[in-house]
This record gives sequence, structure tokens and C-alpha cells, in this order.
Amino acid sequence: NNTPLDVQKVIARLVDEGSFMEVHANFAGNVVVGFGRICGVVVGIIANQPAVKAGCLDIDASDKAARFIRCCDAFNIPLVNLVDVPGFLPGKQQERGGIIRHGAKMIYAYSSASVPKVTLIMRKAYGGAYIAMCCKGLGADAVFAWPCAEIAVMGAAGAVQILYGRELKGIEDAAARDARQKELVAEYEKAFSNPYAAAASDQVTDIIDPKDSRARIALTLRTLLSKRETHPAKKHGNMPL
Repeated sequence: NNTPLDVQKVIARLVDEGSFMEVHANFAGNVVVGFGRICGVVVGIIANQPAVKAGCLDIDASDKAARFIRCCDAFNIPLVNLVDVPGFLPGKQQERGGIIRHGAKMIYAYSSASVPKVTLIMRKAYGGAYIAMCCKGLGADAVFAWPCAEIAVMGAAGAVQILYGRELKGIEDAAARDARQKELVAEYEKAFSNPYAAAASDQVTDIIDPKDSRARIALTLRTLLSKRETHPAKKHGNMPL
């Protein structure tokens, strides 16, 4: 899971051959957005690109994705979200630039979109960045996950350092400390950082074989073509700008 995945190859296998048209390719490469067809159905695709900045969401990526989501919703184009995100990009520059406000634009765009929304979790789905990539709680109509998906607040190694840091520091023997840390990481992954725990809490619709991704997404999109979603009667929402 630490080997960068080129999401362009995944997109090429999901869409009808030669149908993907990427937009804003030269801006914020850590998110790939574009139009394509899946079994003839036109879709807008938003995908994390692990080959660039490990797929982290930053200010530019958030703005790029939010604008594309709004565009698809305006023209009634279903959204397909491909998730492999370790989190929001950390750093003083991002914090001072208002990463929370920019990330909120994605959340607003997804939550206000009334088009069909299908999410596929390929590998990492950590913390607030996963929420921003359209989790079930944000309005996804279906969330599929590969068996290797890791769905959690944060990575197992980092979580163990926070939860059991004091215990590990108390182990003087380095070999014993490493062995205990590996044991704790395995326990955390089994209990929390896997798609089965998420499926048990109804955060994942189904766990699917990667080779079945195109067929399952296509079937779901066909089912959702008649989707009708209404919002409370008001002029418009208050988008974070």
C-alpha cells in the first residue's frame, strides 16, 4: 500500500475505451478530474492521484475538485469518486492559506449535489480527507471498497504511537519494543483499519474484487439514473468562499 498507484491506469480500466477526457490536467495534479463514459453513461470522475504528493488533498486540489463537482451537478452528470487519500497536506503554508476553508468547499459541493454519487475506496481513506472525498455520511448513494482498503481516522502506525506511545517508550529492549509495536499495529488494522469494520457499521455498501469494479459501478449508475433528490425550500446555501 505504500507503493504509489497511478490512478490514470485505474480510470482507463473503469471507463469505456478511450472515453476519458481529463480537465485541468496541468493544475493540482494530486487530484484527477474529467469526464468519461461507463457502459455508455456519462460520468464525472474525481480521483486522488497517489503519484503526486501521495494523493494528499491541498488547497489547490480542493478548489479544483469543488469546482468540478459543482459543474457536474449543474449539468446533471453523475459523480464517480476514486479514493486513495492519506489526508490533507500538512504544513504551515497550507494552514496559513486556509486549508480548512478550501477543504470545506469540497464538502459543501458534495453535500449539495443532487446527482448520483458513487464512491470506490481503492486503498487509503483516512480522516477528514476521506469525508471530503464523499463518504456515505456526506451523501454517497453507494460506497464500494476493495479488500485492501484502509478506512480509519489515521494510519495504524501513527495511531499506535498516539495510543500506546507511553507503553512503547517504557520497553527498554529495542527488539521487544519493535515486536510489541508490530503486534499493536496488526491489532489496530484488524479492529479498525479495514473495509470489513466499515461495512459492519454501514459506512461501506459492499466489499468488491477490484476486477469487478467497472461492472458494479455501471450497474449502480443504471439503478441511480432515476434518482430524484430535493432540498429544503430556500434560495441557496451559503458556500464557504
